[in-house]
Amino acid sequence: MNDYKDLSTPVPSYQKLFIGGQWRKPSSSDVIEIVSPITEEVIGSVPRAGVQDVNDAVAAARQAFDHGPWPRMSMAERAEILGRVAKEVEARSPAMAACFTAEIGAPVALSKAFHDTAKLMWLDATELASKITTEELRVWSDGQARIFREPVGVVGAIIPWNGPVTNASLKLAGPLAVGCTVVLKPAPEGPASTFLLAEAIAAAGLPEGVVSIIPADREVGEVIVTHPDVDMVCFTGSTVAGQRIMSLCGERIARVGLELGGKSAGIVAQDVDFEDIVPSLVMAGVAHSGQICAALTRLLVPRRRHDEFVELVAATLNGLKIGDPRDSDTEIGPLAAQRQRDRVESYIALGQSEGAQLVTGGRRPPHLDKGWFVEPTLFANVDNSWRIAREEIFGPVLCVIPYEDIDDAVSIANDSPFGLSGSIYTNDTEVAEYVIRRVRTGQITVNGFTMCVVQPYGGYKKSGLGREGGMEGLLSYFETKVVPGI
Repeated sequence: MNDYKDLSTPVPSYQKLFIGGQWRKPSSSDVIEIVSPITEEVIGSVPRAGVQDVNDAVAAARQAFDHGPWPRMSMAERAEILGRVAKEVEARSPAMAACFTAEIGAPVALSKAFHDTAKLMWLDATELASKITTEELRVWSDGQARIFREPVGVVGAIIPWNGPVTNASLKLAGPLAVGCTVVLKPAPEGPASTFLLAEAIAAAGLPEGVVSIIPADREVGEVIVTHPDVDMVCFTGSTVAGQRIMSLCGERIARVGLELGGKSAGIVAQDVDFEDIVPSLVMAGVAHSGQICAALTRLLVPRRRHDEFVELVAATLNGLKIGDPRDSDTEIGPLAAQRQRDRVESYIALGQSEGAQLVTGGRRPPHLDKGWFVEPTLFANVDNSWRIAREEIFGPVLCVIPYEDIDDAVSIANDSPFGLSGSIYTNDTEVAEYVIRRVRTGQITVNGFTMCVVQPYGGYKKSGLGREGGMEGLLSYFETKVVPGI
């Protein structure tokens, strides 16, 4: 379906939508132009799905779930097909990575890592699904019942642009493994790489109607959210959008799963050698230009070592190579879109107006006259009540916040509307255990940073609702039926 022959033209242009497992002509001639964040030029296009396309996709998914073979297959039969998807994804990973770099501006090493993970998501979901018991006899003191787990039905999945194939794989593999059908709406940014995923799914031979991939704007996404034939909505994106989706789902009591924003804290204990941890800690905050929901963007350090820490972080940031993400030695690429750069720059101005100390960065790189670049930026002596410490910026902006003792650090970490990720850096195992048990967050790493998305991934508070990945993620795609007395 694409017009490219090799990776010298990494962004394919498409003329059709992937609806119900078939490439179909869209309902209108509207297109999404793919604008390079590196050159600011149009580099491709895909059809822009409309309301009729959503209705067609949902109808196909409904038919496939209610009457098709997919939900009625055994776990082993579905696993064999999804294993073929994993192989097709692996075969296309170089093309997906190149497309992702061109569309979104991620450095090539990060792009490769993202797409290696996508294959594992498909394999992991099928392996876990094989361990689920879908029928059991439960006996208690004065009775018994049969318990059935049945797939929830048609799933509407909406994903952001910061990792289209990995986000799509996480949203698709779990529900498909347990027998659901899925309508996936990618963001208008980065849609071509998700169509490469559609090619992989088509090649694997899923039954008709089981998967649709229809990139569209937010307004069309709301058609999916409110559609009476969509049984469950799963969304990854901003907290504001998540609140809107949860509200709409509440009106019709639709099932909902939300993976939302973050403002995660990296707590640095008194006993660590800063030189050992700062390089990896910095990248945990500014990799992918800070466009990762779990990024460690609040760096909490002992007050008496604040200046020492800031000096090392600033030196590390200043040593990062900013430039064309297609170059293998580039560490920081552009923001994904012009509006994203505008947002980041507005927060940098806000931080200065709030009284934060701008140590380094905060500008457009002077050596780059094209592209949506912003220098990695460091604010020091930040108060945790300031907006730059409380709101998700989604850019390469780090805030250093001093604390008095470890209890104060935990208090600051928890004083946030979010609770998605975090880290504790310490040589003291008792301190590590104390922190991980008290910080209210969905994931926390000791002496490092990891996004463990193949295990139950999600957040506390405004960082989301429910979990994706792992057994907990799979179980969320089931309804439970009880048959007493037999």
